[in-house]
Amino acid sequence: MDLSTLNTLLLVAQQGSLAGAARVLDLDPSSVSRTLATAEAELGLRIFQRSTRRLNLTEEGESYLTRIAPLVQELELANEEARAQRQHPVGPLRISASVAFGQVCMLPLLPQFRAELPGIQLDLHLSDLNVDLVGEGIDIAIRLAPAPKGDLIGTRLKGARYHVCAAPEYLTRGPAPNHPSDLAQVDCLRLSLPVYRSCWQFRDLQGAEVEVEVDGSLIISNPLALREAARLGLGPTLLADWLVADDLATGQLVDLFPNWQATATMFETGVWALYPSRSYLPARVRAGLDFFKANL
Repeated sequence: MDLSTLNTLLLVAQQGSLAGAARVLDLDPSSVSRTLATAEAELGLRIFQRSTRRLNLTEEGESYLTRIAPLVQELELANEEARAQRQHPVGPLRISASVAFGQVCMLPLLPQFRAELPGIQLDLHLSDLNVDLVGEGIDIAIRLAPAPKGDLIGTRLKGARYHVCAAPEYLTRGPAPNHPSDLAQVDCLRLSLPVYRSCWQFRDLQGAEVEVEVDGSLIISNPLALREAARLGLGPTLLADWLVADDLATGQLVDLFPNWQATATMFETGVWALYPSRSYLPARVRAGLDFFKANL
């Protein structure tokens, strides 16, 4: 039996008549009468004894309404609190992201996050490990990957494109690579992940793809440090647009192949927010998802 029906039964008992309850509800008395009849049929008992002037509670009806009244009140309060939380979410929110993405893309948004969602206590867990969301109690994991698979629910926050970049100083020391295949003969800066340090893939404007085996004397485990090594002129490297966009705009780094898409894994990749599969997300988690989707 739904909450509206229960509230109608309690109101009829309070008013002592169908007409009185109908006036409060702004309904036709026949509608209230049908609700009462349906409820009695569902329960299999008579709640009210009808007379020409007034409705009187039966013994069974009085016992039933006495028991449900506090429950209905608590449910109404819970619904009000839930609605309030949707408007002003409160509570802890634990988000996992890589060190580089968290520092470059998420930290600058935190003043706005705190201003817009002051009731949320944000626990930002920065790690380059793929954490277990359920085991670690993570509400949202920010991952850079192709479309996610498995039991997790994914929301795409933004696309991602990779660039092979080098510092202008590096390019003054000799001829710049003219074609991605030239990188096979270059001392490249490489990320320590297996696919990133061995093979880079390229696709031109016509869709032709080239796979290049890369090598180099310097391997670094952190993309922030890898970017700094490129800035210092130590060689070309493969980095995501969100990490080097400002450097490319200011000329601190140069895109060696602006007419090519580059990747170490797949061309169709992006930034995803992943969360455990649930029918209903807590308000604080929904608010966090909506915020980062709107601002990243």
